[in-house]
Amino acid sequence: MFVHARSLRNANQVNTERTVHKNQGMKHFQGGWPENVDGTDTDQVNRFLKKFNKEEKLKIKVQKLGHIVETAVKQNNTIDIYEEYFDGAMTDHSSEPPSAKGLAVFRDPHSIKRTATSINWHPEGSRIAVSYSVLTFQDERLMSQQLAASSYIWDILNPNKPEAELVPSSPLVCMRFNPKTPETLVGGSYNGLVSVFDLRKSGGQPTEASVIEHSHHDPVYDVFWTSSKTHNLCVSVSTDGQMLWWDTRRLGEPTERLILANSAGTVLGGSSLEYNLEAGPTKYLVGTEQGIVLSVNLRKKKSNDSITALDSGSGKHHGPIYSVQRNPTHNKFFMTVGDWTARVWSEDGKTPIMTTKYCRSYLTAGCWSPTRAGVFFTTRMDGFVDIWDYYYRQNAVAYTHKVGDHPLSSIAVQGNTQGGGRLVAVGDVNGTVSLLEVCESLAVAQSNEKAAIAGA
Repeated sequence: MFVHARSLRNANQVNTERTVHKNQGMKHFQGGWPENVDGTDTDQVNRFLKKFNKEEKLKIKVQKLGHIVETAVKQNNTIDIYEEYFDGAMTDHSSEPPSAKGLAVFRDPHSIKRTATSINWHPEGSRIAVSYSVLTFQDERLMSQQLAASSYIWDILNPNKPEAELVPSSPLVCMRFNPKTPETLVGGSYNGLVSVFDLRKSGGQPTEASVIEHSHHDPVYDVFWTSSKTHNLCVSVSTDGQMLWWDTRRLGEPTERLILANSAGTVLGGSSLEYNLEAGPTKYLVGTEQGIVLSVNLRKKKSNDSITALDSGSGKHHGPIYSVQRNPTHNKFFMTVGDWTARVWSEDGKTPIMTTKYCRSYLTAGCWSPTRAGVFFTTRMDGFVDIWDYYYRQNAVAYTHKVGDHPLSSIAVQGNTQGGGRLVAVGDVNGTVSLLEVCESLAVAQSNEKAAIAGA
């Protein structure tokens, strides 16, 4: 059927109310007051206002304006002209394939290469603290007179030279920035000492150090700052089977001791530690070299029930637990890394709720993403980093990145600062720390991810 073009055009035309516009100006003299009223004379102004408010003309004008005002209010309520349509909107990056790229490499300046045993990000995300040590038992490098004890602070924008050097009496195995006063760090040494450093003081020497008679008898494998009003308290763990609490202003001896023993009385060596204030100021998680996870709650210390072994049966690791960390979004969930697997646990149960497939290479470290509830990272002995994304799939690695030829030893992700979650620092046994940047799909949370992971 043929339809004339004019008919189509007329069918789409709509008559609207025509508004006539015109330009009009107004000129004010004497502040808009009548000629017989002096605007600068307060008495004249008050008399005029009192007389004007009594007149019936004002009431009539207000009644006429009421309809106009009511129409304008209804229009404003119909459409919110101040609405922010894209403020805080979640962008869907699910179609973006996961990827990562190298940005910088920080190499141990010392001639004798040591393992980058731990990496800790500055709270502002601009620097990293890297501890270097040799952990291999009876290693020939330990007998060398030239083996340095130095650890370093690196500026991520300057990989050529360390920003600061820390010189303890024994090489550091672990080190952390104070979250409240970032210029202060605490470190645990190979000989069992706990030391405090202040970056505002030159020389790199510790401002305080514990006494060897009252310290750990094995290397300090992990240390954390704990909650306090003075921000001077910390806790350390070692394979000697002790957890020690310290006041960094007086490190002569620990303020409290706890023997890491299970219900059978067997002392277990602590190889990793987790403390998260949001989970509870008295709660700790300890990974042991026997592969068992210990939940420590100091509130139950008086009843001698402060330590709970979460699983000493089939759910435990077949080797030391090198990393234990709570999920930053859901604190009741935590991850452990050991042997060939990473396992996700819940405080409500004593067995792992998720276990990754057994990897061909030994796993050495791991951590959660601070910005995505379902993403975590693991490092391997063959030089690869595995990135798991449990929000999309649980049966396979989301992305694997080749970092180098040397076994990897440590990993840390930039905190939840502006643009956080995208920079990943990975250390290896040769003392090299590689800075990686992951894509947005691995760092930017999806709109319903938090609820989905909580219900998984």
